Amino acid sequence: MSPLLILRVHADLRLGLGHVARALALQESWRALGGQASIAISGDDRARRVGGGLHPFLDQPLPCEATYLGEDLHTPLSKELASRASLALVDQWDTSAAFLQALRPLKVAVMEDDTDAHETADLLFQPYLEGVRWPDHPVKVVNGHKVRPFETTSGACRVLRGSNFIVVDKTALDLRPKRVPLQPLAVHRLLVTFGGSDGPNLAQKAFDALAGLVAEDRWRGSCTLLAPNGIQGDPFPGCTVLRGLPGLTRRIPDFDALWCSAGVTLAEALCMGIPTAVWGQNERQHGLLADLALANGCFDLGEGPGADLAMTREALAQWLGPEGQDNRQEQVRDGMALVDGMAASRIAQELWKLAER
Repeated sequence: MSPLLILRVHADLRLGLGHVARALALQESWRALGGQASIAISGDDRARRVGGGLHPFLDQPLPCEATYLGEDLHTPLSKELASRASLALVDQWDTSAAFLQALRPLKVAVMEDDTDAHETADLLFQPYLEGVRWPDHPVKVVNGHKVRPFETTSGACRVLRGSNFIVVDKTALDLRPKRVPLQPLAVHRLLVTFGGSDGPNLAQKAFDALAGLVAEDRWRGSCTLLAPNGIQGDPFPGCTVLRGLPGLTRRIPDFDALWCSAGVTLAEALCMGIPTAVWGQNERQHGLLADLALANGCFDLGEGPGADLAMTREALAQWLGPEGQDNRQEQVRDGMALVDGMAASRIAQELWKLAER
C-alpha cells in the first residue's frame, strides 16, 4: 500500500499561506514517488477553505486530500486520519514536544524549529536556521553511516541543515534560467509583497518609503505593490496597488527586483535569479533572513515594523540605482546557488526513507 504522508500546517494572519504553499509543493514530490498525501490544516477562514479541498490561490480543487481541524494551532489529528498514515511532517512554525509526541506511533518529521521540541521527533529540516550554506563534503562515517557536513543530530533526532532544503513550487524550477541573468543598470520594474495577510502592515511602510524616493527624484521606476489590507494615500507616479496577484510565481520573472519578507516568494525569486531586498516581519523572521543575507542571497533592510524610513529610503536608493548594479548581480549569482529548486524532491526522498525504516 502507498504510504500516506500527513502534512500538518497552520494558516492565520500571522503565518499567512506560505506553509500551505510549501505543503503543496511537497505533496507533489511525495506523490511522484508513489505515496499518498493529506493536508491537515488549522487556522482561520483561509485554512477552512483549504481544509474544504479548495486551492488557496486558484479557483480549483486541491490535488490531494485535505482536512480542516479547527482554529487552534495545536488541534490533534483525528484517530481515523492518524490510523491511515505512515508519517507526519509538522510545518507550522510553533510546536511543542507534547504536540509531536501525541503524533506517535507515526514517524514524525518537523520543518524548522528553534526550540528543543524537535528532539522528540525523528527528523528535522532546518533550511534557514543554523546557517544556509553547508557543503556536501567531506563525508565521514559515524556508527557505520555516511554523514555529510549538513547533517547532524539533536537528541535522537536527525537534523538536515541548509539551503538545499528551501522548498519552491515546481513552476519556479521550470522558469529558472539556464544562465545567471544580467542585471540592468537600474531597477525599472519592482514588485513589493509581504504575503497574503501582511499582519504587520509592511506594505504601507514600503509605499511611504518608495513615495519618498520618487518625490525626491531618486528613483524613476515602476512599482507593483501587493497590499491585501489596502493603502492609505494616493499611488505615486508609476505605482500600481493591488490586493493580490493571481499566479504570482509565474509573474515574478516580469520584474527586475523584489522587495518582500521571508517565505516561498523569496525562495522562488532566488531560484529564478531575481534580486531581492528583504524586511523581516518580526525579530524571529529577521533571524532567518540575516542568514540568507550573510550568504549574499538577498539585501537585508532589517526588521520592517521598527525600521527607520529615512534609512530605508537611503539604502533602497543605492540598491535600486546604478550604484547597486554590481551588488544585485552578485546576489543573483549567489541566490541561485543557494536555491536550486530541488528541495521538495530531496525532502520527499528523506521522508520516504524515514517511512521505510
